[in-house]
Amino acid sequence: MKIYTRTGDDGTTGLYSGRRLPKYHPRVEAYGTVDELNAGLGLLADHLPPGEELIHHELLRQQHHCFALGASLADDRPDQHYTLPPVATNDLEDAIDRMNALLPPLKHFILPGGAPAVSYAHLARTVCRRAERRVTELAAEVAVDASVVTYLNRLSDYLFVLGRYLGLRLGAEEVRWVG
Repeated sequence: MKIYTRTGDDGTTGLYSGRRLPKYHPRVEAYGTVDELNAGLGLLADHLPPGEELIHHELLRQQHHCFALGASLADDRPDQHYTLPPVATNDLEDAIDRMNALLPPLKHFILPGGAPAVSYAHLARTVCRRAERRVTELAAEVAVDASVVTYLNRLSDYLFVLGRYLGLRLGAEEVRWVG
C-alpha cells in the first residue's frame, strides 16, 4: 500500500464515502483532533512510571476507542453512526473514582507539571478538551451520537485525575495556581 496518493495536494481530503472536503472542514478538524488526542494518549502511556500496568491498559483501551471514534467521524455516510460501547464512559468513571480515593481533596486550582508523565497527562487532557469542542461544533451540523461528547468530556476528567495520581505516585508537588 502506498502511503502517498497525491490526492490531498490540492488541500482536500477524502472521506470513506469518497466525498472530498477541504482539510479545514469541521469534520476533518474533529477527526484530526481525535487523532492528535490518540497520539497524546500513546505518548503518556510511554512515560508511565514502572508498575502502572493497569493505567497502561486503560490508556490503550482509550486509544482503541479514539481510533474507532476518529474513523467514524471520517465517515459521512448516513447509515454509519458510531456509538461507543456503553461501558466506555462507565469504565472511565470507575477509574476516576479509584484514583480519586487515593488523592487528597482538591481545594485549589493547580498548574500542570511536576514530572514528565504528569505534564503529558495534562497535555492529553487539553487536546481532549479541544477534541470535545471540535466534535460538538461538528454535531451542530451533522448527527453525532451524544455518547461521543459524554465520553470525551469524561476522558478529559480522567486525564486530569490521572495527572494528579501520577504526581502522587512520582512524589511531584502540586503547584497551586496563585492568581
